[in-house]
Amino acid sequence: MGGLREAVSRFSSREEMHCAAEQAESAREGGSPCASLGDRHRVLVAGALRSVTLRPRAGTPALEAEVFDGSGSLSVVWLGRREIAGVEAGRRIKVEGLVSVVDGHAVMYNPRYELLPSAPAPRS
Repeated sequence: MGGLREAVSRFSSREEMHCAAEQAESAREGGSPCASLGDRHRVLVAGALRSVTLRPRAGTPALEAEVFDGSGSLSVVWLGRREIAGVEAGRRIKVEGLVSVVDGHAVMYNPRYELLPSAPAPRS
């Protein structure tokens, strides 16, 4: 039982370290923390793309991505787009635009964006 507890503790520590590093990187890039985003505010968010999905809305293509900054996440939706070169899971990005809170989750539609160089992988 002690081995399992130790493994879970190591995983928690690693996850916490990853989140702290992501928050620090986001702050260096001038991003607002996702955990503090409010409805109808214009902000800049920097983080890593966790997922990128094509989800048509009312028959119109829509590219949807999740930006994670260590404190939380932001859904980003580009309406009328099937793909954007360089926008792929694992890539770092800055997005700027108006945040809407939909069902308790922050969403940004058609933001300005800047692709960022990937951060070096953390050492174990």
